[in-house]
This record gives sequence, structure tokens and C-alpha cells, in this order.
Amino acid sequence: MTNKPPLKERFFEDFEPGESFEFGEIHVSEEGIIEFAKNYDPQSFHIDPVAAKKSIYGSVIASGWHTGSMMMRCLVDHFVSENSMGSPGIENLRWPHPVRGGDILRAKVTITSARRSRSKPDRGILVNHSALYNQDDVMVMEITSSSFILCRDRA
Repeated sequence: MTNKPPLKERFFEDFEPGESFEFGEIHVSEEGIIEFAKNYDPQSFHIDPVAAKKSIYGSVIASGWHTGSMMMRCLVDHFVSENSMGSPGIENLRWPHPVRGGDILRAKVTITSARRSRSKPDRGILVNHSALYNQDDVMVMEITSSSFILCRDRA
């Protein structure tokens, strides 16, 4: 299919294994890191600049869960189709490098496989490898996940 609909409007049939997409520009602030961590992951290297400076990280870093939340926001804003039916889960999740205040993040998603559900033929199952990179092209997060997408042809 050469003239595919925009990502947000795609059905299962519109995605192909091997397709890659890049998007987003997420500006990370130390204040935002601390605010998230105070609510959800209040470890000292996430919330206390003085303690973080003494840690192995040398400064405040984002919680991995905050990094994942920023990636999810980027995916919903730019990639997740209106025909998405949710996700049954993830297979792999890594945070190879920390996210710091001042970082600018972008996402890359690659469709690794696509198959129609045998038990529920109104949907397909996409497997995606997604990665988040900072302004220096350093990968700060990667995830392999599956998602259910409504089929255009529901027979």
C-alpha cells in the first residue's frame, strides 16, 4: 500500500513489519523529574539534588517510570492509532542510560511483526520495538511491546 493513512488513523492492515517512525521532542526539566519522583519514585537521586550529586549518577536523574511515561505520551501523541485496542503487555524493558534535566528526547518505533488474532479475528497484534534517544543520540530507554489494533476487514 503506497498511500497509507496517517498513523493516528491506521487500521491493522495499514502497518507492515519493518516500518519505522521517528517523532517527538520532549524537553525534560529537573523540576519535572523531581515532581514526578516525589509522587511516584521518591528515591534520593530522583528528588534531592544534594544527595544525587553524591550518588553514582552525579546529578538528579529521572525515574525509569517517568522516562516510560514520557515515552508513552510521545507514542500516544504521534503513533498510537485511534483504532488501538490496548496492549497485552511488554516483553522487554531497559533503561541503558539515565535521563537528566535539560535532555531533549525523541522516540523511534519499528514494527517487528504483525499477525491477525486467531481467537479474535476483528483485531491484529503488532509487536513493536520502541526506543527513546536523547539529544546526543544516546538510547535512554528501549521496550518491546505488543498491541491490539482493530482490523478494517473484520471478517
